[in-house]
Amino acid sequence: MDVMLDLETLATSPDCVVLTFGAVKFDPFTDTIDKGMYIRLDVDEQIALGRRVDEGTLEWWGRQNEQVREEALGEDGRISIDEFTSQLNQFIVGANRIWAQGPVFDIVILENLYRQASKPAPWPYYTIRDSRTLLKALGDDREGGANLHNALADCVSQAEAVQSAVKRYKLTEL
Repeated sequence: MDVMLDLETLATSPDCVVLTFGAVKFDPFTDTIDKGMYIRLDVDEQIALGRRVDEGTLEWWGRQNEQVREEALGEDGRISIDEFTSQLNQFIVGANRIWAQGPVFDIVILENLYRQASKPAPWPYYTIRDSRTLLKALGDDREGGANLHNALADCVSQAEAVQSAVKRYKLTEL
């Protein structure tokens, strides 16, 4: 199985505050999308560590759908960075590939967060895959592309789009 992951954040720099994290396990060669995880990270802990919040990103969140905004910014159920890294490490055990819709965003931010927590990233660099590039090259058949801004919903949408492209082009390797 592969893992698709996604973040929602309060800036776009590698040291930004992470609001929410989503991930799903999926098989890019079948229709299987398995087991997902959704985590809301402690914002105050990250700010205390010096992670960034960008005014432009806050304004952008202010323009989003109220339900999506409340889910991303609400205070309930947030966990520490330590608990988050522990859960993510367990989740990705055995993953063949780690996918993101633009790894220079999600992966770079996560690796920065792991470094700040004095922990190694739980994936080898050579397992990283970019769904944005794959879908740009092979076509993204989603209606208007994904623009949900819920980390778990985005993961499901991105995994389904990868599966569709792989099936359409009968790919046997990624």
